[in-house]
Amino acid sequence: MDIKIHSVRFDADIKLIDFIKSKVSKLGQFNDDIIAAEVFLRLENSQDMENKVSEIKLDIPGNNLFAKKQGKSFEEATDLAVDALRKQVKRKKDKLRNN
Repeated sequence: MDIKIHSVRFDADIKLIDFIKSKVSKLGQFNDDIIAAEVFLRLENSQDMENKVSEIKLDIPGNNLFAKKQGKSFEEATDLAVDALRKQVKRKKDKLRNN
């Protein structure tokens, strides 16, 4: 699986990039058909403490899956987005299995 990480208007450090790659690559356990993942990290312009946003798009044959989550840190937002995508991947795989 090809994983691309884009940090919008800031430079992500190596530890954050490694964390995200490790989390996203685990989605491959649930579906072998995942071709690529694209992750966008951005800061929302708000006074709220939860202003870190992680958007993840998975390229899967047939359609794409997408999750966007917000948290106090990029790690938290990424965790939430990966959890949402895990549910979507399982649901999609179950649908294919039942057809």
